[in-house]
Amino acid sequence: MKQTEKTVNQITEGIIWKQLLYFFFPILLGTFFQQLYNTADAMVVGRFVGKEALACVGGSSSQIINLIVGFFVGLSSGATVIIAQYYGARDEKNLQDTLHTAIAFSIVGSFVISILGIVLSPIILRLMNTPEYLMADSLLYLRFYFGGIIFIFIYNIGSGILRAVGDSKNPLYFLIFCCFCNIFLDLLLVMVFHMGVLGVALGTLISQALSSVLILRNLMRTKDIYRLDLRKIHLHAAPLSMLLKIGLPSGLQSTMYNIANMVIQTALNSFGTDTMAAWTAFGKVDSFYWMISSAFGVAITTFVGQNYGAGKIDRMKKSVRVCFCMDLATALTLSALMYLFLGKFLLSLFTTDAEVLSIGVRIMQIIVPAYAPFVFIEIFSGALRGAGNVLIPMLLTCGGICVTRILWIFFFVPSHRAVETIIFSYPGSWVLTAILFVLYFAYYTKRHWGRGATRDLK
Repeated sequence: MKQTEKTVNQITEGIIWKQLLYFFFPILLGTFFQQLYNTADAMVVGRFVGKEALACVGGSSSQIINLIVGFFVGLSSGATVIIAQYYGARDEKNLQDTLHTAIAFSIVGSFVISILGIVLSPIILRLMNTPEYLMADSLLYLRFYFGGIIFIFIYNIGSGILRAVGDSKNPLYFLIFCCFCNIFLDLLLVMVFHMGVLGVALGTLISQALSSVLILRNLMRTKDIYRLDLRKIHLHAAPLSMLLKIGLPSGLQSTMYNIANMVIQTALNSFGTDTMAAWTAFGKVDSFYWMISSAFGVAITTFVGQNYGAGKIDRMKKSVRVCFCMDLATALTLSALMYLFLGKFLLSLFTTDAEVLSIGVRIMQIIVPAYAPFVFIEIFSGALRGAGNVLIPMLLTCGGICVTRILWIFFFVPSHRAVETIIFSYPGSWVLTAILFVLYFAYYTKRHWGRGATRDLK
C-alpha cells in the first residue's frame, strides 16, 4: 500500500496538452529508433550490397515479419490496456497478476511463432511470387529474425507495460542504445566482413537481445506497484482471459492489415525488382510518418485507459480532442513537406538507381496527401481501445481497410494493371474507414461517455 500513494499521477491529474506532449515525444523518438532497426538494415544493404539485397531485406520478407510479429504484438496489447486501467485505479494485486501473465505469455508465444516462422517462411515467400534469385537471401534473413523473436516479444511487451504506467522515457533510452549497436554491427559485418544480408540479420538479432535484457532489468528494479519478480512469472487464468478478450481483436486486426499488404506486395512483385526496391524504399520513408501517428495512438490509449480506470470520463473526452488536433496538424504538415520538397531526397537515402527513384516518387505522390484521413482512425480507435472497446473498431478497420484493399486488388487491378492502380488502394481505403469511425465514435461516446457515465473494470 505504501507505493500506491507515492506520487501524483500526471496522466490523471496534470494539464492534458502538456502531459500528452511529455508522454508523446519519448514514444515518438522510441518509435523512430525502433524503425531504425530495419531501416538501418535496408540502408546498409541498399547502398553497399545492391538493390537485390534491398529487396530481400524489405519486400516480401518485411511483409512476412509484419504479419507474424504484428499478430502477437496486437494480441499482447491487451495487457497494456488492462495494466493502464489497473494502474489508474491503483489496483496492485490485479496489476501484478496481469504483468506476470503478460511476460509468461510473451515467452510461450515467442517459441510458437519462432517455429512457425522458420518452417513456413519458404512456403510464404513462394506464395508471394518472390523471384527465385531473391529466395536464398530472403529466407536467410527471415530465419535469423524468427530465431531471435523472443527478444522482440519481451522488449515489446515490457516497453508496453512501462508506457501503460506512464513511463515512456526508459523504453526510449534502451532503444537508442540498442539501435546504435545495430547500426554499428550492420556497418561492421557488411562493410568490413562482407557478410551481406547475413550481416544485417545477425546485427539485428544481437541488438534486440540487448534491448530485451535492459527492459527486464528495469521492470525488476522499479519500486512501484508494477515490479517484475521472475519467480512469479506464470499464466493466471483471469488476466489471461482478459488479455485475450482485448488483445485478440487487435491481433486479428494486425493480421488482416498485413494479409492485405501481402496481397499488395504480391501484386507489386509481378512488376519486377525495380518496383519491389522502390516500394521497399518508400516503405522506409513512409514509416517515419506512421511512427508519429502510432505514437499519438499509444498516447491516447494510455491516457484514456488510465483515466477510465480512475473514472474520469470528462478528462477522457478532452484528451481525445486535444490529441486529435495534434495528430491532424502533424499529418498535414508532413504531407506537405514530403509531397512538395523532401520526397526524392528521402528516397535517395536508400538507392541511387534512377528507375527505382522514379517509381518511388510516383508512389509517394499518391499516398502522402491522404495521411490526414487516417488521423480519425488512429485516434478514435486508440481511444476506444483504452476504454476496452476493441471488437467494433477491429471490424471497422478490417472491413474498411483490409477487405477493401483485397477486393480492389482482385477485382479492379487486373483490368487496370499499373503500379499506380495498386497503390491507390491505400488512400481509398483510409477515406472509407475514416467515415465509418467518425459515425461510430460519435454514437459510442454519446451513449457510453455521456453525462453520468461510469467505468467497469470487470
